[in-house]
Amino acid sequence: MGELDHFIIRIDNIGDQQVIAAPKNELLPFHFEETKDSIGQNQNIYERKIEFSVFEEGKFTIPELEFKVGDRIFKTISYEVDVINTAQKGDQITDIMNNKEVKLEAQDYWELYKFYILAAIAIIALIIAIIIFVKWGRKAKESPIVASNQTLKELDSLKKKKYIEGGNYRLFYIELIEISRKFIAKQYHLPAEVLLTDDLIDVMKKNNTISEENEKVIEDVFLRGDMVKFAKTFPNQEVMEKDFTDIKEFVKRSSKDLEFENLRKDV
Repeated sequence: MGELDHFIIRIDNIGDQQVIAAPKNELLPFHFEETKDSIGQNQNIYERKIEFSVFEEGKFTIPELEFKVGDRIFKTISYEVDVINTAQKGDQITDIMNNKEVKLEAQDYWELYKFYILAAIAIIALIIAIIIFVKWGRKAKESPIVASNQTLKELDSLKKKKYIEGGNYRLFYIELIEISRKFIAKQYHLPAEVLLTDDLIDVMKKNNTISEENEKVIEDVFLRGDMVKFAKTFPNQEVMEKDFTDIKEFVKRSSKDLEFENLRKDV
């Protein structure tokens, strides 16, 4: 078992014909581990030498093997190989050389474990990065300035629709108040999107977060918007321009409301 053996195929008088057989290292069955497969051929002789080993105990068969020479097919005879494990159960196995104790230095330990250390450092760095992103990134996205900038972009988009110039006061106020309600809900954390105008004004005054100047703007524009919605008033272009400008300035001033509120809480 495990010893190197040879299997040789020789075909004479081939008359310069081509010989076709299994590819290199694929001639013998699975259990036969081929270590070398050499093919030699001249005008009259084809010779193939295979070195192999078997690493399992038992009886194994090399079947008939086909070789095509020109138009004719030749077959080898089959062989049975009996593989014996010569080691006995009670045999004592000894090392060729005695074990030698090697003292490792810090550099040696680094070479052995550097990939594990670097991987651990990378994982820790990734965890820290995720924590920072979740903690500070979320705060950045929820900051008053970000909310203000987003709302200012929405107001600019509303302006580009030319509702004021076209006298489409109903759609103008519906969208203006919708943008404003969403902004109040996000910036001041008030339920502006679900409250009626009167209830929202009452909540703002009791909450005492929004400055009186900004409260007055919201109250005037929202009440006018309700009247427009139910066709109780028909504002002109000048009034619509003023309401749009007042809301835009309110959005810009809102961050100061929150700064003042934070200072008051700190005190």
